[in-house]
Amino acid sequence: MKRFPLRRVLPHTVIVIYIGLSLFPLIWVLNSSFKTNKEIIASPWSFPEQLLLSNYWNAWTGAHVSQYFMNSLLISLVSAFATLCLGTATSYALTRMKFFRSSQRIKQLLMLALLVPVGSLLVPMYLLLRDLHLYNTPLALIMPYITMGLPLTVFMVNAFLKLIPNELEEAGIMDGLSIYGLLVRVIVPITLPPLVPVFMLDFLSNWNEFMMANLFLTKEKFRTLPVSMVAFYDQLNMNYGSLCAAIMFSLIPVVLLYAILHKRIIASVKA
Repeated sequence: MKRFPLRRVLPHTVIVIYIGLSLFPLIWVLNSSFKTNKEIIASPWSFPEQLLLSNYWNAWTGAHVSQYFMNSLLISLVSAFATLCLGTATSYALTRMKFFRSSQRIKQLLMLALLVPVGSLLVPMYLLLRDLHLYNTPLALIMPYITMGLPLTVFMVNAFLKLIPNELEEAGIMDGLSIYGLLVRVIVPITLPPLVPVFMLDFLSNWNEFMMANLFLTKEKFRTLPVSMVAFYDQLNMNYGSLCAAIMFSLIPVVLLYAILHKRIIASVKA
């Protein structure tokens, strides 16, 4: 019988335990989304006697999850895409163009922006959005999300751009490409695999954000999905099954993004 040393078994055991602890809440919520209130309260750890699909319908229609879902999806996608575009262009400018001392100062300002707590900016952003008449509009979240996500995006993309040899851009210049042509036709296709996880990170950060969404969007028609979870107490009258179904709806974009882009994510990690 072959013996496995402890130093090989222990890491795998830790990983299995970590995966189990991470997946357990998700499995419990999925299981509870098919149960009645009585089943969840009486036997929270058991399987449902029958699959109660009405919980999903009640959450999607009765609690207006469909509206909140589309609001979150629109705001998160637009913000993440705009952040990625601006961050890539800024990183390219800081990496390839010579601004003398200005380039270094811009990087220092971006680094300083990473150290500023979001909570300390809520009141100034609220006053600014109110004066610009953007309060209670989708732009009240899109613009802050872009602003807050831009510094980290710049530094992440900047790390990949430094690995691209200058000879590729010199060849593009010989072919008559402008600075914008170099960025769109040379740099972006090469850095596309690394840009995918950056986009996903921005999207997930926007999708799960609660504090600014709760403060800057008070109208129900613009409410995002994380904020709406708090209001489910009144809308669902503590229907735990429908609440779990609503939570499962919030996981759909995350799962779909990973299912579609997982190959590019793995490629970027290997690179």
